[in-house]
Amino acid sequence: MAHLGLEPNDGAGLLKALGVDFRGVGAPYTGPRLHAEVPDRHVDPIWGHHCRWVEHESGGYWDYCDFPLKGASPETVAAWPVPSPDDFDYSHIAEACADNAEYGVYVGGAGLGDIINSTGFVAGMEDTLVALALDDEAILAHIDRRLGVLIEVTRRTLEAAKGGVDFVWMGEDLGTQKSPMISLEMFRRHIRPRHQKFIDLAKSFDLPVMIHTCGSSSWAYEDYIEMGMDAVDTLQPEATDMSPKHLKDRFGGRLAFHGCISTAGPVAYGTVDDVIADCRATLDTMMPGGGYMFAPTHALQDNSPTENVVAMYECAKQYGTY
Repeated sequence: MAHLGLEPNDGAGLLKALGVDFRGVGAPYTGPRLHAEVPDRHVDPIWGHHCRWVEHESGGYWDYCDFPLKGASPETVAAWPVPSPDDFDYSHIAEACADNAEYGVYVGGAGLGDIINSTGFVAGMEDTLVALALDDEAILAHIDRRLGVLIEVTRRTLEAAKGGVDFVWMGEDLGTQKSPMISLEMFRRHIRPRHQKFIDLAKSFDLPVMIHTCGSSSWAYEDYIEMGMDAVDTLQPEATDMSPKHLKDRFGGRLAFHGCISTAGPVAYGTVDDVIADCRATLDTMMPGGGYMFAPTHALQDNSPTENVVAMYECAKQYGTY
């Protein structure tokens, strides 16, 4: 923001200055705090996950910890507070859509409909994956309670938007850097039927859907195409079977793509010239025939030099349109 001459808290001005085309709208939670605070932790007041602050040489981040539903019984899950869709404020959705009509307006984000990560926040990743493998009654019940709230909040948000939303954004991290995180069989047993409900909801409003999938995730894209998915997000090019060429060759014309500019590549570690070369090469691969939305693969990290970040966005403006 300082580099661009903006005030320190001018997030809207930053998006405009960088030429970002998307704007999210949502219904803020207005109900009571559901989960008590804990010393030396940040506790999410709605969903109850705990985070601790971890510092590193260029900044810090909140990391999930404690995992209050680790080893939970069905009774513990049944008593775990979740928000009511009635406790969200939908009254300003239509106005927010109108205010951002010049942009691509979306509902949701990388956490909408997400199962593995969000369950891992409260149960731990190991327990979550074991629970999916063993069809654990308690964890599956928690997943369905959470998703039930999210899908109803999304439904009411779309209704309140009165046609002002352009697409629905959802997410599920499905891969490590090298391989799938789960089997295709597990995906079809536990992930696919639950995600289908969100896709079907979006289609009932005649809206396209984009899904955020970190890591090596293209193994699931044929299923998502069958389900009605329109676009895929993140697209880490260094992960297995996620290079721009692989994605374009295999799925071009059937999926649109959002991402591909690595946050662990030249933007973080290269020179301005390296950034421009990487961005131009990606554009040369992804632009022909359309269906590409230029974006970093994930949140830009605080070790990325400002001049590299600005060069990335400037490259999109200069070379990313016909």
